[in-house]
Amino acid sequence: MPQAPQTIAVAMSGGVDSSAVAALLRAQGHTLVGLTLQLWNQRRLAGHEGMPESVQGRCCSIDDVYDARRVAEHLDIPYYLVNQEARFEAEVVKPFVSEYLAGRTPIPCTLCNNHLKFDALLLTARQIGAELIATGHYARNHFDPIRNRWILSRPADHSKDQTYFLFGLTQDQLAHTLFPLGEMQKPVVRQMAADAGLALAQKPDSQEICFIPGGDYSAFLAAYLEDQGEAQPDLSGDLVSTSGEILGRHTGIHTVTVGQRKGLGLTSPNPLYVLNIHPDSHAVTVGSDADLMSRELHANRLNWISIPDLAEPIRVRAKIRHRHEPAWATLSPAGPDLAHVLFDEPQRAVTPGQAAIFFHEDEVVGGGWIVNPND
Repeated sequence: MPQAPQTIAVAMSGGVDSSAVAALLRAQGHTLVGLTLQLWNQRRLAGHEGMPESVQGRCCSIDDVYDARRVAEHLDIPYYLVNQEARFEAEVVKPFVSEYLAGRTPIPCTLCNNHLKFDALLLTARQIGAELIATGHYARNHFDPIRNRWILSRPADHSKDQTYFLFGLTQDQLAHTLFPLGEMQKPVVRQMAADAGLALAQKPDSQEICFIPGGDYSAFLAAYLEDQGEAQPDLSGDLVSTSGEILGRHTGIHTVTVGQRKGLGLTSPNPLYVLNIHPDSHAVTVGSDADLMSRELHANRLNWISIPDLAEPIRVRAKIRHRHEPAWATLSPAGPDLAHVLFDEPQRAVTPGQAAIFFHEDEVVGGGWIVNPND
């Protein structure tokens, strides 16, 4: 945290966390400018089959923009809404659709943070004379003079850890970003917002992806393709056992994900889970819960934070989902922009399209995107 007063752009989402950050920095005497990114027209696909009218509970909604503006007025700071809808669609929504249609399970929030939010916020901040941005993410960063690198670390409150969504940040972005909540617990943050007189101090956290109401990916894909004037491709295929026996049919590889059990339309004396999705043949392999366990993965599109590059095998704890407990593994280079992870113990449902983040103690070593090495 800067000691002398500075001009800081605060990324204001309309939630409790970013609002508390603005109140804290304002009380410390900094000159603030509030910025909210307009990313998606929440009513764009309303009326399409399966798409509800309500947008409540989603991040970046119209209500959130209203709340962010209201907090800025309460704190008496300038506030700007920055339209990034076109870029969000090009860099987050379209890749999300492409990945799902290819049988992978992407994470749009990580794509958004890594490729859009911090880049757009820093650019806008510099245009208005601010060299720093502050966000409500639960994470920590500091400069290590020995390694001459900015380090990203897990927050004090591991239950709120958001480093999984931030592994793609560059050294320049980390150098110009503040995470004021990194040392705090959520109840303290809510109390800080209440003490500042913010009406949204008890506002619930957003739970849904901003452009997918109800978490119905299939309905969104159908509505979006219709909106684009594109026919939905026939991605149906066979449900097959690990021995290759055809057990049934599925309606499309975009409707299933690794680890899924419900909705397969199969009867079996033991539960069956999605093990692998084969985009070329549209076949989906199913098997037992034990078959979901795997000791290895490959990741590409790598970004290194605490190290300049991966030159030799190192010991890490690897996290393969936001709610996954990091597990001990050996991380090794496997080719140009490709890493191999060998876990000490098998992990459940390693899923292509998800991110893999690597830790040394609480430091983020780096991360990448899980791929099928045969793709």
